[in-house]
Amino acid sequence: MNIKELDKKYVADTYARFPIEIVKGEGSKLYDDTGKEYIDMGTGIGVNIFGVGDREWVSAVTNQLNTLQHTSNLYYTEPCVNLAQILCEKTGAQKVFFSNSGAEANECAIKCARKYAADKKGAEYNKIITLNNSFHGRTITTLAATGQESFHKDFLPLTEGFLYADAGDFDGVKSLVENNKVAAIMIEVVQGEGGVVPLDKAFVKNIAELCESEDVLLIVDEVQTGNGRTGALYGYMKYDIIPDIVSTAKGLGGGLPIGATMFFPKAANVYVPGTHGSTFGGNPVSCAGAFNIIKRLDDAFLKSVEEKHDYIINELSDAEGVKGITGLGLMLGIETERDVNEVLKECQENGVLPIKAKNKIRLLPPLNIPFEDLEKAVKIIKNALRGA
Repeated sequence: MNIKELDKKYVADTYARFPIEIVKGEGSKLYDDTGKEYIDMGTGIGVNIFGVGDREWVSAVTNQLNTLQHTSNLYYTEPCVNLAQILCEKTGAQKVFFSNSGAEANECAIKCARKYAADKKGAEYNKIITLNNSFHGRTITTLAATGQESFHKDFLPLTEGFLYADAGDFDGVKSLVENNKVAAIMIEVVQGEGGVVPLDKAFVKNIAELCESEDVLLIVDEVQTGNGRTGALYGYMKYDIIPDIVSTAKGLGGGLPIGATMFFPKAANVYVPGTHGSTFGGNPVSCAGAFNIIKRLDDAFLKSVEEKHDYIINELSDAEGVKGITGLGLMLGIETERDVNEVLKECQENGVLPIKAKNKIRLLPPLNIPFEDLEKAVKIIKNALRGA
């Protein structure tokens, strides 16, 4: 049996995989089992932000792996503390909790918000407002937080206590706050799985001001937008706001599983020993890799992300077959005139691997993708968009 047949036999049937077996990679290039080369424009859904086999990252990870791979949180470890320190110094957060995924980081944020509100106002202040078209994870609670009924229908009943408003409808958000006992409002500044749709800046600013005036915590889910993806270290930084809690994962580890929940002043001391935990959270190897990633995301590097964004926009905005482009930095969604699956198929056949979000081609290339590879990928995508 080949790998596809073995996968079908032994792996849970939860993924509609592309008919490609990736066996290795280098930088922004991936290679399948036949030796065919592809330019990676998806990075494992925004994870491998320095591509495959980045030497600095590999060195940091292997050095730690050869030193100490795990201890649990019963003991102190330097990689965990170093990563927490650099995240706090670069964001203004005061404390960080480490977990293993974006869903776990969001669970941590939700629990913190409910405890904050219960401690200050009473346990009945437990409602969390999220936005329609949002995506916050696949656990029962983060599915409940996700504002898309298509994700809910097979898993009812979900965790109670979530309310939904339309993105851009500030009056709707305000009404929910005024008429319910609300602990927090949770947003993505770019709705990634919802179609790579950035929120309006005035809308986000109004939500931040409402949260401040009502003592409701503002949670920003930066699982996909974080760690340089938008051209800022974290996407909220482009919106002139300061959240109370920020969750992140994906690109933080550069290819290893890690999630982080960052707490700003209001939320910094909500958790006390015994109120939350994670066996693998703060794992030394994952933290060593993440520290290497974060320390390299300086202003000069983030500027290069914006330059690549501008190149893609200039090349594709008015291209044949393009209805429009949304997103920030190197997190872009291209609405296509052709069937999106046909465009994806042609890109794959011609050696480029983007992914999709809703009815759009989604681009999440390595942040350090060489311009030569980016130019080649954009040319192939442009041809596929027009059906050439």
